[in-house]
Amino acid sequence: MKFNKSIEAFVAAKQRIPGGVNSPVRAFKSVNADPVFIERAKGARVWDIDGNEYLDFVASWGPMILGHAHEEIVKTVQEAAERGTSYGAPTLVETQMAELITSMVPSIEKVRMVNSGTEATMSALRLARGFTGRDLVVKFAGCYHGHADSFLIKAGSGAITLGLPDSPGVTKASAKDTLTAEYNNLESVEELFKKHSNEIAAVILEPVTGNMGVVLPEPGFLEGLREITREHGAMLIFDEVITGFRLAPGGAQQHFGIEPDLTTFGKIIGGGLPVGAYGGRNEIMDKLAPDGPVYQAGTLSGNPLAMAAGCVMLNTLKNNPSIYEEMERKAAKLEAGIKANLQATGVSGVVNRLGSMMTLFFTDLPEVKSFADAMTSDTNKYASYFKKSLESGIYLAPSQFESLFVSAAHTDEDIDTIIAANKAALQSL
Repeated sequence: MKFNKSIEAFVAAKQRIPGGVNSPVRAFKSVNADPVFIERAKGARVWDIDGNEYLDFVASWGPMILGHAHEEIVKTVQEAAERGTSYGAPTLVETQMAELITSMVPSIEKVRMVNSGTEATMSALRLARGFTGRDLVVKFAGCYHGHADSFLIKAGSGAITLGLPDSPGVTKASAKDTLTAEYNNLESVEELFKKHSNEIAAVILEPVTGNMGVVLPEPGFLEGLREITREHGAMLIFDEVITGFRLAPGGAQQHFGIEPDLTTFGKIIGGGLPVGAYGGRNEIMDKLAPDGPVYQAGTLSGNPLAMAAGCVMLNTLKNNPSIYEEMERKAAKLEAGIKANLQATGVSGVVNRLGSMMTLFFTDLPEVKSFADAMTSDTNKYASYFKKSLESGIYLAPSQFESLFVSAAHTDEDIDTIIAANKAALQSL
């Protein structure tokens, strides 16, 4: 493959955009490469500006469950755009979206639309503090909840990819209000509550992590968090920006049978358009302005294009449960293929998967259950694996600490293709 145009585009972008990208992981620094610039996408494939075609397993970092440029979503967005792209006023489609979300996620009675996953988690945290009258929040090392100050303390995803677990510009005052526990370690949470029981407003986590790679909750972990937070009068917040509507119609909370107090969502509810949302029980959500004292606002919140696209996405998922069955079947096939390839090539690695989310960790450990486990991964080996896969027409996340996503648009032939490419890439290491 040739990448001449992408290389030239990156040089030009760096003259006007910090690092040449608008989100750090896109710079491909952690895989020792220059980024490819995408021109278009359709179904399970993307094409770069050099004309190279790839099977896409990034899926815009998760939301493209139905594949790129889904015909009904595209048509709906076009029709909505003809009526106007933004009003800054109420629309019927916002209520339709709210009714869809509340019908699919039992823990949510009311929901507020925002513009991104970061806005959703930031706003949910403010609401939790306003509702409880407490200041502290517990998060988990390696969990990423967007780039708001409160969350850039031992964060996951791009922060650890770039070796920046804490960010300059985050004040000491913000940092002191964030307590960090260890994912899958209830004792670490219990210790924090022993010291700060009446000060902790909420515990927030990705119920299945996607931002230190896919790490599954150990049996009893989520149940334990639900019990601890109830006992101490704190709120449990599930960040389902990645897992929401992907692992099940009702998200990870449906899969595990746990009801949090608040839930956050991201671009999945807009069919990939910029959008977010957070929701919970009436008594909590009624604390938001204009009904209550907790303020949050945004001109583009409930944007008609995102709402229209999202209604198509969620209705399709709600009315077609076979989508989840097929994604599970294909993802299980891929998992089995990668594990067989690891054994055949003698490369050390751990494959973590739940539903259509999956990560191959290049580690000598037998299991990856925590942030510390994930950090044992050989990022140089992943970089080599990534570049070999890219040259074979497989587009993976340019970071060891992310998820691979299987979509409804992937065919069995696509899964066979990535299994073969995976074996060739492993053999080259």
